[in-house]
Amino acid sequence: MTELPRVAVVILNWNGLDFLRRFLPSVCASTYSNLDIIVGDNASNDNSVSFIRENYPQIKICINDQNYGFAAGYNRVLSELDHDYYVLLNSDVEVQPGWIEPVIQLMEKDISIAAAQPKILSHSNKKLFEYAGATGGFLDIFGYPFCRGRIFDSVEVDNGQYDTSSEIFWASGAAFFIKRSKWLEMNGLDEDFFAHMEEIDLCWRLKNTNYKIMYCAESTVFHVGGGTLPAESPFKTYLNFRNNLVLLQKNLPTARAIVIIFLRFWLDLISVFKYLLDGKPKNALAISKAHVYFIQNLVRNSAKSRLIPKHTTNKNGLYSGSIVWDYFVSNKKTFTSLKKTF
Repeated sequence: MTELPRVAVVILNWNGLDFLRRFLPSVCASTYSNLDIIVGDNASNDNSVSFIRENYPQIKICINDQNYGFAAGYNRVLSELDHDYYVLLNSDVEVQPGWIEPVIQLMEKDISIAAAQPKILSHSNKKLFEYAGATGGFLDIFGYPFCRGRIFDSVEVDNGQYDTSSEIFWASGAAFFIKRSKWLEMNGLDEDFFAHMEEIDLCWRLKNTNYKIMYCAESTVFHVGGGTLPAESPFKTYLNFRNNLVLLQKNLPTARAIVIIFLRFWLDLISVFKYLLDGKPKNALAISKAHVYFIQNLVRNSAKSRLIPKHTTNKNGLYSGSIVWDYFVSNKKTFTSLKKTF
């Protein structure tokens, strides 16, 4: 009998003691036989580490000397592991016993599959898709990310409409499966992102190298979401707008990146005015700060872009329209209502 691939489920923790108490039991109940569970701690001060040591001696703990954020934190922890597969799992995710097996089986069938995600439902309402991943990520013509099952603030009910495994553009960092060989080939996550969209950047780099990103419909997890930064946090706004511009510069061919980023600056200006009209001046200022950072780091990110191949023929997951126009003007609120090609 062939031995199953070695899988490491890695939970990056920063002051997430309450989530660890709630959700580690479900992770430890996973039925995959060749599994190690690792908690990487970003210098927590809430007794997370002592809680794990006292209650889960079977879990390996890797302690970072400071809070490196999502990207650099995971890079440091995963550099110590030599498993065949890494699963980056948020601490606020509840899993089911057999959640790992279907994803690994799917990825083992095709050597060109680099990363994947399960179906992600809301923990608070398990009939709804979850905001941060749903059934896989897509990218529109202007670089705006969205999910099948969630477009902006419109979240669909799971009625089985997306119960077929398929190729996507990016997999959610909430429950992110990746082959170790591909992680090493891409040099992991871009640490300059700190948090938010670093998994989209990684998936785009994989796509630019002609690897596939998959959604596995046979596996389901439940995500709380917003566990570290609340949705309306100005810092979260800053990271999202900043990182989105950076991933466009890095991953698009130069000529196309210039055009798209020029247009995005004007679209972002509309977001600034919207935040001001909604009485959220700190969020509006955050977008301006994101633009300043982007301009100040043009040369730095241009050097990164030159290292990324742009010869992909795999366009699966790229939406040929504008999701902003379709959602706000054409009133298309569900993924199935989008008619343009992918």
